[in-house]
Amino acid sequence: MAAASSSEHIDVFWHDGMLEHDPGQGVFDTGMDPGFLDVLENHPENADRIKNIVSILKRGPISPYIAWHSGRSAQVAELLSFHTSEYIDELVQADREGGKMICCGTFLNPGSWDASLLSAGTTLSAMNHILAGHGKLAYALVRPPGHHAQPTRADGYCFLNNAGLAVQLALDSGCRKVAVIDIDVHYGNGTAEGFYQSNGVLTISLHMNHGSWGPSHPQNGSIDELGEGEGFGYNLNIPLPNGTGDKGYECAMTELVIPAINNFEPDMLVMVVGQDSSAFDPNGRQCLTLDGYRRIGQMVHNLAHRHSGGRLLIVQEGGYHITYSAYCLHATLEGVLNLPVPLLSDPIAYYPEDEALVVKVVGSIKKYHNDAVPFFKGA
Repeated sequence: MAAASSSEHIDVFWHDGMLEHDPGQGVFDTGMDPGFLDVLENHPENADRIKNIVSILKRGPISPYIAWHSGRSAQVAELLSFHTSEYIDELVQADREGGKMICCGTFLNPGSWDASLLSAGTTLSAMNHILAGHGKLAYALVRPPGHHAQPTRADGYCFLNNAGLAVQLALDSGCRKVAVIDIDVHYGNGTAEGFYQSNGVLTISLHMNHGSWGPSHPQNGSIDELGEGEGFGYNLNIPLPNGTGDKGYECAMTELVIPAINNFEPDMLVMVVGQDSSAFDPNGRQCLTLDGYRRIGQMVHNLAHRHSGGRLLIVQEGGYHITYSAYCLHATLEGVLNLPVPLLSDPIAYYPEDEALVVKVVGSIKKYHNDAVPFFKGA
């Protein structure tokens, strides 16, 4: 394959210091040893999942389209654009004391805080790269993930909200409207919470219908969580049935996401990606395959070219099948690049789909949005 032209590439921001975050072992994400198992699993948010994404981008067929950039640590002062000082102090103190379980499944261990600062700073560097005009398409390849972290609390393996910090940076740098499309299998509750009263940020989350999972995650991700005050109508939740699959996600994108973005008219677009929506992920049940991720990437590519001059920041979140997640990320970036033919075939195949239920659910959500969301009125 010939090398891509300078206008056909993705600027990937990465720092291997993020591999130093080790959430430990146990029964899945509990950190517990029940005493009757010979083999304990690594926590699902382990370094191996990201090592495979790094390697597939370096040695896979998409490698000619990738330009690598080093990430950096965020300064504590930068974190205060999204998080409260009391919450940051809590994390700093936990790190000084050798770490602790911050909430269910979310372990801050030695090395975790430094990795979190790298994750946040690397995402800010990727957004700065776009804002400074050095490139239009950037991918923050980061961990720990961030989209569950709320201004005042950790949640769901997340300590700092990387995407939220990048969105706020864009606003502070003169962007008028920022739209977030979150395709991680879980509700991007932290990002939504951070901008819940803002009409300058449209947060859209496509997720399985999991509801609240405890005190750290009070949000339900239901369609009636629309925002508050000036932000009413600017948080759109799309809870999808388990097993939605490729065609179902395409339907949701076509009927719900694209009209919302077109009505909102953002001048910056952020795509929050998690491969835990895949057919084989231990943390999700949504059955996306490479074809589905590739198609979503193409649709987001088209939205970016229509509204933000092609400017798009991609931020990594979940994805816990160590092999398939890397393939799915590769396919997503193929779509974002709008490549004419797939570069990788699916190594595992997929389950058969029945999108009839999804079409019905999407139609119901669309009617609700049209009735309840002010900027849809008359659309």
